[in-house]
Amino acid sequence: MKEHENSGVSPAGPNAPKASGQPPRGKRHHGWRWLGVVCALIVVALSAARAFLPSLVRDYVNRTLDRNLLYAGRIGGVTIHLLRGAYSIHDVRLSQRTGNVPVPLFAAKRVDFSIQWDALLHGHVVGRFVMHQPELNLVASSNLNEAQTGAGGPWLETIRDLFPLTINSAVIEDGSVHFRTYESQKPVDVYLSHVNGSVDDLSNIRDETNPLVATVQAAALVMDQAKLEFKMTLDPFSYRPTFHLAVRLLGLDVTKLNDLALTYGKFDFKRGWFDMVLEADAQEGQLTGYVKPLFRHLKVFSLTQDLKEDSVLQFFWQALVGGATTAFKNFPRDQFGTLVPFTGNTSGTTTTDILATIGNVLRNAFVRAYLPRLEIGQSIVQDFTFEAPDFTQALSTTDSEAQ
Repeated sequence: MKEHENSGVSPAGPNAPKASGQPPRGKRHHGWRWLGVVCALIVVALSAARAFLPSLVRDYVNRTLDRNLLYAGRIGGVTIHLLRGAYSIHDVRLSQRTGNVPVPLFAAKRVDFSIQWDALLHGHVVGRFVMHQPELNLVASSNLNEAQTGAGGPWLETIRDLFPLTINSAVIEDGSVHFRTYESQKPVDVYLSHVNGSVDDLSNIRDETNPLVATVQAAALVMDQAKLEFKMTLDPFSYRPTFHLAVRLLGLDVTKLNDLALTYGKFDFKRGWFDMVLEADAQEGQLTGYVKPLFRHLKVFSLTQDLKEDSVLQFFWQALVGGATTAFKNFPRDQFGTLVPFTGNTSGTTTTDILATIGNVLRNAFVRAYLPRLEIGQSIVQDFTFEAPDFTQALSTTDSEAQ
């Protein structure tokens, strides 16, 4: 009996398994099989989502865009990017339902919605969207049904419905903006091309104390030729619009505006260059600012050309406009221009100071020529600077004048 107890042999016999604290081999294999099944189900679910989710999202986006009573919206397709929390809509088109406007209000080759990953570093989960080759068409017409302005559309609400997160930033890549009218004998199209811009920090993820936390910056070419710069800071949380903005256009060939000038001014340009500076400030919807239009080396009237091409009335009108711009130009700089102060509100009511405008025509002509820069001592947009212009010799403007 003692020999049996001291032999170290288990009562269950010599072939009994030793206790090791691990599950039997069969159970381990069973666990791996379950893990494989779960992984397979995940792969199948992701594959199904990739196959069916785009069509479901496309239908949802089309319904969202098409519920506007004034504008009909459609897209061509959807691409889902599950791993980076994004999706893209392709061939976007918004068209006015009423009237006979031949161009859409908005079109884009692609719009991407995604999580803004760098905002996670600031503890915020927000979104961003990027518009690739967007096109905006604004149409002027005396017939309200033929005009197209985009007014009346709940566009911010539409963007919120298209993406579940708060939009904090937006990017425009290679866009265009067209100002059109089809009422003249020749359709007018004044446009911006190669528009590239960004809107940043709409939700104040950096917790800035300055109320003007959001920034907007953009650059474009006017009529594929002259550089336009746009800079803006704004308060996205203000009940009424509160912002500072500055715009500068340099060196536009005025002959590219002849269709516009003939339609609304009944004259055309023979040669010249156009510069413009605009500054504006809005505080709770109350607007103040100025615009500074400047024409250099301008020629409006040509005796031989206008006598040959114009009617009698247009000939005399062309001569009057040409004579006025010549009589009140700054001869050393060969420039006609003025500074137009304006006040009003952002709801659409704006008034200009006519007497100040006329006085500034005389100031530019006989005292000192205005330059295409933000006004020193009058600039209401603080800390805004623009790049020095890259003019050709024909534009006859030095960097020191424009900076």
